[in-house]
Amino acid sequence: MMELYSYYLWFVGLLAQHFIGLLAQQLLILSSDIIIVFWLAMGQTFVCWTLCPTFISSVKNCNHKGLGIYYLLSSFIFGISGTLISVLIRIELYSSGNRILSPENQNFYNIKITLHGFLMIFYLVMPGLFGGFGNYFIVIFQGSPEVVYPRVNNFSILILSLSYLLLILSIISEFGGGTGWTLYPPLSTSFMNLSPSSIGNIIFGLLISGISSVLTSLNFWITILSLRSIGITLKTISLFPWSLLITSGMLLLTLPILTGALLMILSDINYNTLFFDPIFGGDPIFYQHLFWFFGHPEVYILIIPAFGIISIIISGILQKIIFGNPSMIFAMSCISLLGSVVWGHHMYTIGLETDTRSYFSGVTILISLPTGTKIFNWLSTYLGNPSLLLLKTNSSLFGLLFLLMFTIGGSTGIIIGNAAVDLGLHDTYYIIAHFHFVLSLGAVIAIFSGIIFNIEKIIGSKNILPSCSSNNSFYNLVLTFICGAINHKSYNYRSYFLMFH
Repeated sequence: MMELYSYYLWFVGLLAQHFIGLLAQQLLILSSDIIIVFWLAMGQTFVCWTLCPTFISSVKNCNHKGLGIYYLLSSFIFGISGTLISVLIRIELYSSGNRILSPENQNFYNIKITLHGFLMIFYLVMPGLFGGFGNYFIVIFQGSPEVVYPRVNNFSILILSLSYLLLILSIISEFGGGTGWTLYPPLSTSFMNLSPSSIGNIIFGLLISGISSVLTSLNFWITILSLRSIGITLKTISLFPWSLLITSGMLLLTLPILTGALLMILSDINYNTLFFDPIFGGDPIFYQHLFWFFGHPEVYILIIPAFGIISIIISGILQKIIFGNPSMIFAMSCISLLGSVVWGHHMYTIGLETDTRSYFSGVTILISLPTGTKIFNWLSTYLGNPSLLLLKTNSSLFGLLFLLMFTIGGSTGIIIGNAAVDLGLHDTYYIIAHFHFVLSLGAVIAIFSGIIFNIEKIIGSKNILPSCSSNNSFYNLVLTFICGAINHKSYNYRSYFLMFH
């Protein structure tokens, strides 16, 4: 269905380009924003009115299963808006000089890239994997009646919707906030190029989203450590609660750093401070250190809950405990610790000292050891089972696809861990492909496989998602997202690069 919609938008764009002119192009761009707001309104209406008899009962619901479903539905709605933005990006890059977006409005392309990154990272993957599956299953695996703070849990998802609204409102200003998802100064603090109100909306949305994540992390942390059933210890619980425990710790460690950096940008824009202005003694490189101290652990914050979900699926399909279960816990812990001290490999090109680059290169490559341990443990769990069993269920197909995609993404990451190699590959197609294999494919495949595997537990019936539908979704995922991968950071490209698109 999404492919048909892509071709439809492409055809409309060609008509606008050749026959209707600039006005129609601007209307097409405006229609995408209307679609986003429409999905927001319809989705929130569906969540609030369909699942509960009244709006008030929906808002006051504190049940962990209901809130888990709300998180999943909200992440799908947010993800659809981010996907629609990526459709515009794909159509523009369908051929060289496509001009679906007006050449006089190239900043709009940067705005779409910025929103796409924020929506997919903070509003699709995090609410889906961490908030959705976490809220629904953590109490079940713990054997406890409820999370420690149910009303705080309810408050977290309510303010998440508010933060999404603020982020979407950032596009209505005159110039928008086309800074990319990193919000690098001095571009993000400039009054000459971008809209301060738009940057302010983005920052306030991210701050509120961070508050939601911190509250959820505290809830999960205390629930796992202090509200287990009798006889259940940290040595005997499943890998999924362990993944949530590790992820919560990383969020509590890194989110305050990001919050401080965003508040500094807000202060530079509105209160005449000079934290990041190099003309008056500020240091924009300081912001990069602050941001990537959060930004690189964020990759593992997104993917470690996916590790737990894939472990549940493989263990459930094969009816056996994951091979080397204690080593899996140790591997996730090592990944989180090492991943928190290698932020500098995103900054090789800014002129780091040689010994500093050597440290970041060595520790970055060291992460491959616990990651490889996890991959081989999952594959070893498959040993001794009939080959037909591997392809018997759709969730097994998604699980194997996750292993393949994450292996490709992780292997490409080892290569650019070398500082000398990264100098040549920095900010190229290679980097785009690397993190999309890990996040866009790895994390999203984990969400799909978790829903397909647990659909009967969540909905109460298998009939809502028949086998043929999940088979079709698997093939569509492979053909659409894996075979259709393109670069998105460049508005245009040379015609001889057309073969790569």
